[in-house]
Amino acid sequence: MRTLLGFLLWMILLAICWPLALLVFFLFPVVWVLSLPFTILGLSIELAFDLLKELIMLPFKILNMAFK
Repeated sequence: MRTLLGFLLWMILLAICWPLALLVFFLFPVVWVLSLPFTILGLSIELAFDLLKELIMLPFKILNMAFK
């Protein structure tokens, strides 16, 4: 659904201003490749914090299972 909406918005831009639409078409992959390292960094930081949270919550989960 999101892809279809993006395509429709691009088609409207193509009808209104085709040079800008072509510029967006060719620059989008470049911007995506340049933002990829930041995405990977954000994912790794998020996973590290999730691991830290699970390690901190582990004793409470064990106690919760023991008293059920």
